[in-house]
Amino acid sequence: MVHPLLLPAGTPAIPVHCVAKADWPVVRDGLAPLARGFAQAQGFEARPGQHVLLPDAAGALAAVLLGVDPAGPRRRDPFAPGRLATTLPAGDYVLAGDIGEAGLAALGWLLTAYRFERYRKPRPAAARLALPEGVDGDELANLAEASALARDLVNTSAADLGPAEIEAAVRALGETYGAEVSSTVGDDLLAANFPMIHAVGRASPRAPRLVELRWGREGDPKLTLVGKGVAFDTGGLNLKTDAGMLLMKKDMGGAAAAIAAARMIMQAKLKVRLRLLVPAVENAVSGSSFRPGDVLQSRKGLTVEIGNTDAEGRLILADALALADEEAPELLIDYATLTGAARVALGPDLPPFYTHDDGLAAEIARLSAAVNDPVWRMPLWPPYDGMLDSKIADLNNVSGGAFAGSVTAALFLNRFVEKSHSYAHFDIYGWNPSTKPGRPEGGECQAARLTYALAKQLYGPR
Repeated sequence: MVHPLLLPAGTPAIPVHCVAKADWPVVRDGLAPLARGFAQAQGFEARPGQHVLLPDAAGALAAVLLGVDPAGPRRRDPFAPGRLATTLPAGDYVLAGDIGEAGLAALGWLLTAYRFERYRKPRPAAARLALPEGVDGDELANLAEASALARDLVNTSAADLGPAEIEAAVRALGETYGAEVSSTVGDDLLAANFPMIHAVGRASPRAPRLVELRWGREGDPKLTLVGKGVAFDTGGLNLKTDAGMLLMKKDMGGAAAAIAAARMIMQAKLKVRLRLLVPAVENAVSGSSFRPGDVLQSRKGLTVEIGNTDAEGRLILADALALADEEAPELLIDYATLTGAARVALGPDLPPFYTHDDGLAAEIARLSAAVNDPVWRMPLWPPYDGMLDSKIADLNNVSGGAFAGSVTAALFLNRFVEKSHSYAHFDIYGWNPSTKPGRPEGGECQAARLTYALAKQLYGPR
């Protein structure tokens, strides 16, 4: 697998020297007089993020200096060298000096270079990177291309990405990797016992659906991924404000993350029986909208009182999780842009995750740091389960107050999982509010790379 911005290791290229401020005096004194004088004339002090282009005697670009934070997990962003991917002039470059973990530095370059250009004239990518020695180029390309797929899906206007288009993305993936893909659409959801997916999506002229992909050998360990696919969320009859609705094209970010993780796993040919489930709907407003106070049946048999129609994602996930759980997979993971409370607690860059499995939680935390795909464990706190009580149904879809919104949403989903050996829920944001190395502003693919790393560790290649 070849990425257009990656060159083979050893390709002649312009060196990019990463320099911490404390090391700058030594590096400066080691430069040729022309380069040293030019760096000083440009005011280069190796401040983090500062860079300077150094010419040779003929005036051609000979090297680049990039200021970085001191090494160490508490200070250095592993993607830091990637910030140059969109700022350097056209040419071929190689990372040198104190670059940190070479694979992550190169991945940061590829992730930074991502551009979403569906609605404007494409600009040719300029700065290519020679693969660092010892780094697997196929692995980097897999991670970068899958992340780009997720970002493309999130960034696409909801006018061009409804439930049918989300299904088409899964089908395209299935065709590429020889997977089986099926879907249950519209009123067939009722006949197939997915009443909450139907209820949430029935108000839209774009029919709701449950899309399923299966890949791998029957006897391999079962890994099931579920992604929330709300193509656009008006809030339903509990209508969002204009500000609250502005980014709701990203409410299918959970589906995008699940699709990306599935692509990584299939591309690497891991030894799993993979199942991908994407409930895809549009939460619209019409005469057939579900209402506050309605009581919905669920696939699992639990009745759910609707306290708020804007808490629709957990409803469609619940039916999909119930289906997934019936097969008792070894590992079940869901991804959802589920709650604003998660953003209040941890911000946009650090999604919370929930699991009862302490061993799984420890591995997720370790791999999260190792692959620079940050998440943070939060508790499935049993005493808060009562906050979902209903006086007329088995449970309410929202808690009775303003507290612990992300926790109670996770507890709601947990009611629909019983048989799975291990289960984890990721409450992701799916969006970068501003540009950082490896994370350009716009749609983001969160928790997929760590899922791939986890699956690779647990199951390995075929």
